[in-house]
Amino acid sequence: MAINSQHRASVMEQNKSNPLTPFNDEELNYFHQLILERKAEALEEIERLQKYLSAGSEEGSSDSAYSFHMADAGTDTMHLDNVYIQIERQKSLIGYLDRALERIKNKTYGVCRVTGSPIPRERLEAIPHTEISVEAKLQENRR
Repeated sequence: MAINSQHRASVMEQNKSNPLTPFNDEELNYFHQLILERKAEALEEIERLQKYLSAGSEEGSSDSAYSFHMADAGTDTMHLDNVYIQIERQKSLIGYLDRALERIKNKTYGVCRVTGSPIPRERLEAIPHTEISVEAKLQENRR
C-alpha cells in the first residue's frame, strides 16, 4: 500500500490552513483496523489484570493476619500497586487510540499537530495514536 508522495504533497499544500490527512480512504481504513486491534489488545490486558486482582483478593481473604510476615505484605502491596498502574496505563492508551479514531473520522489523521506536516507512515504503524512527528517530539524534548 504505497503512499503517493505527490498526492500527499498536493493535499498538504492545498490545505495548509486546515490540514487534512495525507492518506487516502484505503490507507485510513488500514490505520482504523490497526488502531482497533491495538484497542482490543489493551482491553484484553485490562481484563487479564483485573482477573489477576480478583484471584489475588480471593486467595488473600482466606489468610489470617498471622499467616505472613509484614515484609511479605509490603511486597504484595507494592505488586498490587504496579498492577493498578498497568491498568491505568492501558486505559490511557485506549483514550489515545480513541482520539486517533476520531482524527481518522475527521480526516486529520497523520498530520502533526505541532508542525502541520505529514507524519511518516512508519511512525504511525509503530505508534498509531501519535499526534506529532519525530521532529516535533525532539523539539518538545529540548524545551
